[in-house]
Amino acid sequence: MPIVNRVADLHDEVTAWRRDLHAHPELQYDVHRTAATVADKLKAFGCDEVVTGLGRTGVVAVIRGRRGEGRTIGLRADMDALPIEEATGLPYKSTVPGKMHACGHDGHTAMLLGAARYLAETRNFAGTAVLIFQPAEEGGAGAKAMLDDGMIDRFGIGEVYGMHNSPGMPVGRFGIRAGPMMAAADSVTIDIEGVGAHAARPHLGIDPVLVAAHIITAIQSIAARNVDPLKSGVVTITMVKASNTDNVIPQTVQLRGTARSLEAGVRDMIEERLHKVVENTAAAFGAKATLTYRRGYPVLVNHEQQTDFAASVAKEIAGENNVDTGLPPMMGAEDFAFMLNERPGAFIWVGNGDSAGLHHPNYNFNDDVIPLGMSYWARLVETALAK
Repeated sequence: MPIVNRVADLHDEVTAWRRDLHAHPELQYDVHRTAATVADKLKAFGCDEVVTGLGRTGVVAVIRGRRGEGRTIGLRADMDALPIEEATGLPYKSTVPGKMHACGHDGHTAMLLGAARYLAETRNFAGTAVLIFQPAEEGGAGAKAMLDDGMIDRFGIGEVYGMHNSPGMPVGRFGIRAGPMMAAADSVTIDIEGVGAHAARPHLGIDPVLVAAHIITAIQSIAARNVDPLKSGVVTITMVKASNTDNVIPQTVQLRGTARSLEAGVRDMIEERLHKVVENTAAAFGAKATLTYRRGYPVLVNHEQQTDFAASVAKEIAGENNVDTGLPPMMGAEDFAFMLNERPGAFIWVGNGDSAGLHHPNYNFNDDVIPLGMSYWARLVETALAK
């Protein structure tokens, strides 16, 4: 595996950075310690420009190559953690109750920091590398916030690339695909109003709990009978809020859940069908139901040319047989999709080995991945911006 020599030398130091970040997790946009740590290191590395406060708490570094002017590409890492109580028992486990890096953003940040140090030292490219450290990937749309602050035009970014670790994929392997790779994620809220009554006299009321049960069941027909079997769609109800006692039929029930899709047409159809199923099912029982459908992260679509290029760089690092260019799409969501809607680019997965899954209290980023991720970033810049 041809790891860049200087990157290999930095492995222990970058691992220490990663573990410090792991011990001090921060959520959403409240990543002040993390962002300050990142900015301080980037300045110490000698980056040409370090800008803070983009997208509220994002950090951007600019590194210019020594071989003349050229294109500008963006590399992105996410910084935020999750509201999960860590159960790993590691020496560097979270010091903050109820918060942990359960998705590996500590590793993503550390790898891009390591790449920044290497690139600032060597500058063996023509053009400009823009390193993007983003807050609030976990549900806060931090990527969109940075775009709304004018990041793309301000730094003249022409292409943008992202990377995420993949539990279950062996260390030393990468996975990618062109086209739709991760799903759009929308939130579903259903408010049902019936007529409250004593539980012993249900005939005097309209039971919204019964209505909710039928709506939950009927919703399953959308994916089963409305989505083309060769396409993908998921509607899942995850929350039911009803009465707080056992002898009262409540006046109202609220259902909440998520809808996922990989195509705009399927997304539109799911929203349309949900309205009809929810409203008509409730009406059949004499109740009323209102659907609130909020569109969240869009479909993450890798651009074909940039995907081929990213795969070629990964093959240089990991070997021809260790890069899967036909990785199946997945129904998880990722706000890097907003950046890929603005500029061509690609999002790649790097194997995290046999670890607990993402968002699990026993998850831990595998530090053996660090040289691979750093080498990928370094060679991507040097290859894309070769003159």
